[in-house]
Amino acid sequence: MTPIPPVLVLAGPVARDRVAGLVDEVRGLVGAAGVVVCDVGGVGPPGLAVVDLLARLQLAARRAGGRILLRGPDPALRALLDLVGIPVEVEGEVEEGEPALGVEVEVEPGEAAV
Repeated sequence: MTPIPPVLVLAGPVARDRVAGLVDEVRGLVGAAGVVVCDVGGVGPPGLAVVDLLARLQLAARRAGGRILLRGPDPALRALLDLVGIPVEVEGEVEEGEPALGVEVEVEPGEAAV
C-alpha cells in the first residue's frame, strides 16, 4: 500500500523570512511517501516570491529523494512556472507520457495488457 503523502499548506503572501523554514519542513516531510503535496490555493496572486519558494521547495524535495505536487494552483501560477521553466506536477494530473491509472495502453495482438 502506498503511503499517503503529507500536505503542506502554503498561505500567502510569501514572506522571505519564512522560506528557509518551509524548505526544512519539506525536507522533513518527504519521508516514505517520497512526495509532499503543497496546497498553494491560498498563496494569493502569483509572483516571483511564490515562484522562488516553489523552486526552492522542489529542489529541497529532490535532494531528499522526493518531489512536490501542487494542489489547487491558480492558472496564472501554472503559466508563470511554465514560463520560467520550473517543472512541477499538479496533484491528480497524469505525468507526461504516463497513462492514467486504470487505463490500459493499447498493445499489439498477443502482447499482455499493461
